[in-house]
Amino acid sequence: MSLHISKKNNHKSIFDKAIYLNFAKYILSCQDSEGGIRWEPNSKLDPWDNIESAMGLDVLGFEAESQNAYNWLRAYQESDGSWLSLFHSSEKNNLKETNFSSYIAVGMWHHFKNFKDKNFLDEFWPVLDAAIEFTLSAQSEHGDFFWAKDNKNWLDDSLKTGCSSIYMSLLCYKKIAHEIDKRDRVSDTQIYNLRDCLKNKPFRFDRNWDSKERYSMDWYYPILAGIYNESEAIKKINSKWNTFINEEFGCRCVSDRPWITVAETSELIITLNKIDETKKAKDLFEKVSELKDPKDNIFWMGYVFDDEKYWPIEKPTWTAAAYILAANALCGFTSTGDFFKKL
Repeated sequence: MSLHISKKNNHKSIFDKAIYLNFAKYILSCQDSEGGIRWEPNSKLDPWDNIESAMGLDVLGFEAESQNAYNWLRAYQESDGSWLSLFHSSEKNNLKETNFSSYIAVGMWHHFKNFKDKNFLDEFWPVLDAAIEFTLSAQSEHGDFFWAKDNKNWLDDSLKTGCSSIYMSLLCYKKIAHEIDKRDRVSDTQIYNLRDCLKNKPFRFDRNWDSKERYSMDWYYPILAGIYNESEAIKKINSKWNTFINEEFGCRCVSDRPWITVAETSELIITLNKIDETKKAKDLFEKVSELKDPKDNIFWMGYVFDDEKYWPIEKPTWTAAAYILAANALCGFTSTGDFFKKL
């Protein structure tokens, strides 16, 4: 099923904070009794997107509700510090993805920077520390991290986007350890080796499957994570701008598909803001802001512009959260508007 897009501008001002409370209410409607934030009401749940959704709640002041998402993480953490990659789904799953496990560091640091609650950091430090210990066990001699573990073994490949996310997580972990005076198990050498691998060892990624270079996240996420300095980052952005950007609607998820996704466009907006490409960021923000269902003003996951239809017919909580984070980056609703700039 698909729906035709409405091109009417049905919002008052994209910089009016009150608009985003509608997205927060939707996210809260998808939070289950244990604190986990589902993709949609009574739908599946994964650890990474649970955290992303909690970060969206941070921006709009829902402190207790955001913290409840970490209660869910604590309850479902595996004995080795990881999480299974998917919950409440008919899909068979026994994988433990490294970037899913490490991302709790980004979420916790973001939560703290919003609410300044050191007790929160202290309370969830054991959960975080175990997650990072699991993640570090996946680093290869080249600096990259194996992307996942099954019941017994590491799976022999690495993802550029996943490793970039881990890099950002390790930086946040170190900030938390310093803030509450805990033992920091991440060495500068481990971080250097990961950054060096992401910059200089492309052969370590997509070794055993088709290249992910067609995916926009492989283009912008290393920049968002802070792998490149500003001049390098701008060159990277310009090198594939025409490959991924549709000037009418936003960022393609995949370079050879006419499919705009709101979450990827929102993350790209945050990335552009990080490197002071503010005009490009605001232009994209205004374009992607149109891709909502006019009935409830909640975002669909994506839009197929060749067919002029929304697809798939899903409204993920993490899509709404990514958009909230992009708005905060541009408008500075809270002190964490510059969160990704300062990592």
